[in-house]
Amino acid sequence: MKAAVLHADNQPLKIQPLKIEDIPRPTLTPNHVLLRVLACGVCRTDLHIFEGDLPLIQKPLILGHQIVGEIIEGGNTGTRVGVSWIGGTDGTCPFCLRHEENLCDNPTFTGYTVNGGYAEYALVRADFTYPLPSALDNTHVAPLLCAGIIGFRSLRVAGTQPGERVGLFGFGASASQAIEVLQHWKCEVFVSTRGENHRKQAESLGATWVGAENDKPPVQLDRAITFAPSGAVVISALSSLRKGGIVAINAIHLDQMPAFDYDKLLWGERQIRSVANMTRNDARDYLQLAAEINIKPQVNIFPLDQANQALQAVKNETANGPVVILP
Repeated sequence: MKAAVLHADNQPLKIQPLKIEDIPRPTLTPNHVLLRVLACGVCRTDLHIFEGDLPLIQKPLILGHQIVGEIIEGGNTGTRVGVSWIGGTDGTCPFCLRHEENLCDNPTFTGYTVNGGYAEYALVRADFTYPLPSALDNTHVAPLLCAGIIGFRSLRVAGTQPGERVGLFGFGASASQAIEVLQHWKCEVFVSTRGENHRKQAESLGATWVGAENDKPPVQLDRAITFAPSGAVVISALSSLRKGGIVAINAIHLDQMPAFDYDKLLWGERQIRSVANMTRNDARDYLQLAAEINIKPQVNIFPLDQANQALQAVKNETANGPVVILP
């Protein structure tokens, strides 16, 4: 099969391109299914792995964890399913036993600890696949499988209630889907983001207010979700909260958190919470909601042999919407 492969050849990952190679197709193993990949979304986490912000664990590695695929072995042949970042859990650790599988001590991460979907075929655990609503086509559902699900979980972690004032700090693929959920919940949405294209997109999606990265929303917020991997952005979000409000940090990697004034910014039972992965229930609930309210992000499509260009589009924020690779 053809695949875009990340090698570790003692070169800095920031200058190490993915190599398009012909490699053996995965062999079916127990409790897994073999998928013919139909589409794979490109996530900023892929970029963190590619650039070395997250240590390379499996070498070589096929990136990609927003996989839309058709089962060809090991399950109901011909069934279309989705795969996300969490590719498996141990089911026995204290967190799994408390129904907190997103915090599992021994997780499998698709496209990180096991090979992912920048390929023509992918081997995945059968119990971590999701039947996909027929209303969502391959290219539009792919970005929902991580960016959408994790954005939805972020709203849950922040305790978002219908009708509240919610701030989105950063406006990439995840936030652009979260805003559609918030509008469904009749929330007012305030967006702060550095990119002019992202500000225009937020306006087009009906944000109540849109400002630049350092602009402060004109009202106090009930909830805020940060999407940029920046500690300074977290402080900006915190400074916009009412007493009792919550900031949820939607980032797997964050640069240094600046010092801040506890009395002014955190006192008053404000909270900062991190968002770690997602559960299968999050995935199922979000995909059902996405089909009901017809979330179909504007996508940018790249063929598999242009996987490097797809990553660059995410890095440079040149794509107007999520990026999807088609094998």
